[in-house]
Order: sequence, then structure tokens, then C-alpha cells
Amino acid sequence: MITHDRREELLLALARLLALPEEPHVVVVDNGSADGTAAAVRERFPQVELVASPENLGAVGRNVGVARLGTPYVAFCDDDTWWEPGSLARAADVFDAHPRLAVATGRIVVEPGGTEDPIVAELRDSPVRGASWLPGPALGSFLAGASVVRRDAFDEVGGFSERLWLGGEEELMAADLAAAGWEICYLPELTVHHQASRARDAHLRRRHGIRNTLWTTWLRRPRAIALRRTLHLLRTVPRDRVTVLGLLDAVRGLPWVLRERRVLPPHAEARFAALEQAQRRSTARRYVS
Repeated sequence: MITHDRREELLLALARLLALPEEPHVVVVDNGSADGTAAAVRERFPQVELVASPENLGAVGRNVGVARLGTPYVAFCDDDTWWEPGSLARAADVFDAHPRLAVATGRIVVEPGGTEDPIVAELRDSPVRGASWLPGPALGSFLAGASVVRRDAFDEVGGFSERLWLGGEEELMAADLAAAGWEICYLPELTVHHQASRARDAHLRRRHGIRNTLWTTWLRRPRAIALRRTLHLLRTVPRDRVTVLGLLDAVRGLPWVLRERRVLPPHAEARFAALEQAQRRSTARRYVS
């Protein structure tokens, strides 16, 4: 679990995780919080393994957490989410039975109302074609805070990119997993509850989301498709200062993108091509803040 300046939400989530019948070993990576998060975790939950980073590592904090574990599977959790009892045990059974499964994303329930997140319908009806043995619909990408990953697959692709930091960081990792022959699926037997924290910088998240979408697109997609996706993004994002900043960030990273560009092999590209129309119609994937 990664966290930043959300002490109360984190403490509530930890209480729920530590009450799970699976009795998971919990690692918290505190991304430079200034609200007393680290001290509160040490006092309230001494059994939790705490990594108090002096800086905000973003999604790379998950890499730090994974490195602390020796388990074959790792469940990610955000500081405003928690796993339903039995989900982690079910995930372990599924991974045991399917050795080429890299990531399983669960069903997300929005609290306090107990309704399904709108993204669930898109996961359930994913147009991606995967291996016939998959225990659920194949996915092109995943939602880190609602997913369980296979440690070997995670390590093989190097985890989350330091350059992307946070915001849509899963897509690049998913692309590299697909290129390496790993599978990702939606598994409805897994349930994650999400009570969205109000402590968030929505503008910064949108800025990073725009930048990271462009970077990932040009890092891995064929040139014509990358251009088409870029033009679609430019037509559909809000025309405001946040968008301009996101675009400028993307341009500044262009030399790095060109150096690191590795176009996906056909079998992996097919996954992302299958998602294009669904992503354009999506009401849950909008760059708004």
C-alpha cells in the first residue's frame, strides 16, 4: 500500500486489512507524508512493515513495497481501498492454477453506497482476446489499487516506471507484460471496496494522466496509431491550463521517449487495438478535474 498525507483513511484501511481471515503481511510505503502518517502507523499498527520515504515516490513506492516481500503474489491496495474477506485467498488459488497469469483485477465497489464502480462494466465486457485458459475476461491494462500481481512477472518487466510517477502508470507495465507473453484478466470473484478520499489533487492527476497517456502511446504503439490516438486526445481533453501543462510535460519528455521507444510485437499490439473503440466510448475514462 502506498500513501501520502491521508493518515485517517490509511488507518481505517489498515484496520480492515489486518482483520482479513487471510492475515496478510502488510507493507505500507509512506510517500513523504507531512501529516504524521508514519508515526501513527508505528503507534497503532506495529505489526505493519512501514517504509517511510522522505520523498513522494508515486507509483514507484509499490516497487519498493514489492521488494520487501518474499511472497509469489502481491495484492496492491490504495489508502482509501480495502479487500473483501476471502478475495486474497481466491486470488492465490487462481494464480496457482494459471502460471502465465500476471495480474488479476477485481470488482470495485464504491462506498459508502455499495454500488459498482462504472469501470466494472468495461472490465466485464472487455473486447480484448486472451488465452483460452483465462479464468476471466482478458484485459489490456489493469487498475493497480484493485489488483493482485504475480511477483515473477512484475519483476521481469521492472515494475512501474519511475518516469511516469503516478497517473495511468499501469498501461505501460501492462504493455510490457503482454509483450513478454503474460496475461491479465478481470476476476469478479475478487472484490475491492473504494471510499474515495477527498484529499487529492485532481488537477495534478489529470496533468500527469495526459502526459503519461502520450508517453505510453509513443513509447509502445506503431507510429500511425500513436498519431491517431494523440489527435483524438487533443480533440477531447478540456482546453484549459491543466491540459496545456500536461502537454508541455509530454513534449519535454520527448527525447527520453524516442530513446526508449520499443514498438509492441503484433500479439501485444492487438490487445491495445481492440480497446480503442471501447476507450473512446468510455464514460469512466475521462480527463476531467
